Amino acid sequence: MFSQGIGSSSLPQGTMKETVIFKKNAKQRIDKFLKEEIFLNMEMTRGEIIRQIKNGSVLVNKMPVKPSYLLKKNDEVEMDITEGAVVLSPNKNVKFGIIFQDENMIVVDKPAGLQVHPSTKNESNTLVHGLLYKFPEIGNVGDAPETRPGIVHRLDRGTSGVLIVARNQKTFLSLKQKFKNREMKKKYWAVTYGAPEKSGIIDAPLARAANYKKQIVASGKTKTKIRAAVTEFITLEKSEKYALLEVSPRTGRTHQIRVHLTSIGHPIVGDEKYAQKKFSNEETAPRLFLHALTLEFEHDGQKYKFASPAPADFQDFLEKNGLWPKGLTKRG
Repeated sequence: MFSQGIGSSSLPQGTMKETVIFKKNAKQRIDKFLKEEIFLNMEMTRGEIIRQIKNGSVLVNKMPVKPSYLLKKNDEVEMDITEGAVVLSPNKNVKFGIIFQDENMIVVDKPAGLQVHPSTKNESNTLVHGLLYKFPEIGNVGDAPETRPGIVHRLDRGTSGVLIVARNQKTFLSLKQKFKNREMKKKYWAVTYGAPEKSGIIDAPLARAANYKKQIVASGKTKTKIRAAVTEFITLEKSEKYALLEVSPRTGRTHQIRVHLTSIGHPIVGDEKYAQKKFSNEETAPRLFLHALTLEFEHDGQKYKFASPAPADFQDFLEKNGLWPKGLTKRG
């Protein structure tokens, strides 16, 4: 039994799980509740959740219901999430770099285009498949080792750069708490359409869109769960069409940097999900130009700072558009 509101990171697949509805979720559609409260951090679409409900994998008070069922206080919701369960197998063909490793952690240099962990579809070529081949001990580490072994945080598929993985449960819990406490200092490079002011802070809470397909800046009319989100940025270089920003997210919300920069009129180049239609006629970008540059933190009394220089395609775009920071050595 687990209380409502817990994220999907605590939902092992393949068993019946239950939650009791609190007053604040009464009168909410069950499909919306499951998407927002239970499967928020899992790549399961609302359509997939609706199919689960229709095929009887979700019960309310031991009875099947429709996706439009309105929850009542003290309803008991049961979920058999065996359908579509992910089976992880080591894959030696997944390519990624390793910045650092010791007995407690692995610091990965993730390439753009590589998904961190599988969704409900049975992908076999994500980062965790490659990690399991090189580091099989992570198979029992994490909140949900069935799908995200060792993964403390994630980067979007299109984002490259520094990502940390725990090799044991003690380290996982410690690093997870540091992210929660905002003790991890993260810096990104982002190439945007147009140049914002020299520096700034974007303090704008985020929420799921009503269709659950993307994140939005919350407003007074937002009905999904609203979460605080703060992003700092400095404009390093700019050209006629683009700018290179150093971005430091104070919080770690899904798609936070992408949504925040779009909200000030400067979406990230190559962001097909969030860039406004007025940028659709711009030159086609080969990737999302967002790169996790550094990660800095303290663990067990020792200070760490890991860096991933911008990859070749990122550097090439910067050089082509006159955005390479003056005085900075290029990656060999």
